[in-house]
Amino acid sequence: MTDVVVAVEQPNGVKQLLQRDASVAFLAGGLAGAISRTVVSPFERVKILLQVQSSSESYGGGVTSAVRQIYQEEGVKGLFRGNGLNCIRVFPYSAVQFLVYEGCKKYMFHVDDRNTDQRLSTAQRLFGGALCGGASVFATYPLDLVRTRLAIQTANLRKLQKAKANSIAKPPGVWQVMRATYLQEGGIRGLYRGVWPTNLGVVPYVALNFCVYEQLREFVPTNGDTGSSSMYMLAIGAISGGVAQTATYPFDLLRRRFQVLAMGQSELGFKYSGVIDALITIGKTEGVRGYYRGLTANLFKVIPSTAVSWLVYELARDWLRKL
Repeated sequence: MTDVVVAVEQPNGVKQLLQRDASVAFLAGGLAGAISRTVVSPFERVKILLQVQSSSESYGGGVTSAVRQIYQEEGVKGLFRGNGLNCIRVFPYSAVQFLVYEGCKKYMFHVDDRNTDQRLSTAQRLFGGALCGGASVFATYPLDLVRTRLAIQTANLRKLQKAKANSIAKPPGVWQVMRATYLQEGGIRGLYRGVWPTNLGVVPYVALNFCVYEQLREFVPTNGDTGSSSMYMLAIGAISGGVAQTATYPFDLLRRRFQVLAMGQSELGFKYSGVIDALITIGKTEGVRGYYRGLTANLFKVIPSTAVSWLVYELARDWLRKL
């Protein structure tokens, strides 16, 4: 009789464990994304403005100069414009990434990260990272598009009206922008404008980020104190984010430009018929440096953001597992 009970209860126990692991990965990943992006929100907005500005615009004094200019014209709110929506987007975006990656480990490659003797190969890490990157993009892309447009609204209005941002009428909010995009740009297709250039950048970026981090994670001492382990994780998270973003940056620039392409091509100063045309046009009109416009601002954002994200994820995951 006892054997029968064990046989019946075991599948439920396994199911509950798997559900718990999935919930832990989702919640820890979401917290990691929201906290890390809030920390670097001012640099995120500067990066977007540098990416979509024409060569004649005024954000040319460097990252710190651009941050100072936005603060002077729009105040503290300007530095964090779009961050609320960014957190709403990043929570599921980051959560889906870690959930899918952990799922790949367990169900595709049969590796348990609690077992230090089990490790993914480089190819498996790249594949898992690519898969979770693509899944997270499709899950949250409309919010990313709207956030990008919100981030440049006041800057674009300032240019057009030759006025300071505090004298500009309040721009439309999240739902107004989303509704207008849906109605005026082809419905769902409009909300996913630029999704393919985005995947070209995000998928290899996430793949490299996860691969480099996990490769370096093997060198972190397991018998150190919590403080030193946290410093190690911050360091390798920063390295993985910096390497991955620099390698894939031109596609991130394309993503932003395609997202705002319909907002006013003559004012923004560029017009592309597709990804290949965009790459050729940028090379001809802006040179090689054009592919990396805003890279410095992006690294100011990505390096600390990725470092904080990995640290928060590891700490939150371990804490949630103990509950």
